[in-house]
Amino acid sequence: MNTEYNPSELLICLASRVMEDGNTAFIGTGIPMLAASLAQNMHAPNLIAVFEFGGTGAILEKLPLAVGDTRTFNKALHASGICDIMESAQRGFIEYGFLGGAQIDAYGNLNSTAIGDVLKPKVRLPGSGGGNDVGSCCWRTIAIMKHDKRRFMEKIDFITTPGFISGPGAREAAGLPPNTGPYRVVTNLCVFDFDEKTKRMRLISLNPGVTIKDVKENTGFEILVADNVEQNAPPTEEELTILREKVDPDGLYR
Repeated sequence: MNTEYNPSELLICLASRVMEDGNTAFIGTGIPMLAASLAQNMHAPNLIAVFEFGGTGAILEKLPLAVGDTRTFNKALHASGICDIMESAQRGFIEYGFLGGAQIDAYGNLNSTAIGDVLKPKVRLPGSGGGNDVGSCCWRTIAIMKHDKRRFMEKIDFITTPGFISGPGAREAAGLPPNTGPYRVVTNLCVFDFDEKTKRMRLISLNPGVTIKDVKENTGFEILVADNVEQNAPPTEEELTILREKVDPDGLYR
């Protein structure tokens, strides 16, 4: 078994480890799907994966290609539609939301709408989809990002998905539910949480071979650093075997 791994495989494994058995998790297209499937096959067999187009509690035996793929209903506990799923999040029934984006700031606000002026953008991105609903209503959101200064910015071009907006109390002032918001940011360099007092991103663990200096040099804003920065374990042989042979044998996302 080749135990060498690429950055995408590391991201998938790190995101999978965050998923807890028995919890509900809003799963998006791409890496979150692989992470959820890996978690179901490893440590979280009772993870309830929730998909935007209505599948709740699907068993991810074959990798869906998108959130609207019929495989997101495979052996599901419940099959409904997008309105029911979003209402479930609004009513507080979904614990985790896994999100991506092109840009993120220190407070966990995400941009997946446009690069540059939103009225005359340099690049038009896919847009919100359910990203705003997930970030607004799930109890804890986890962003999965490639890490560089173009993505980790002091001020993002547009807020598609609210994080802690501008700091303590800002989510509540905007009318969002209390005790919700960003929980983790998982990148190819490290993992962040958010400081309880300032609501700013805080470095808590480093990926193999990465230093605190590396993280700072690739981040466009000043980061907080935990007193005890841990080291993330590399993907295990078991994780890589399941990922490559069972979760994504065709290498669609790796």
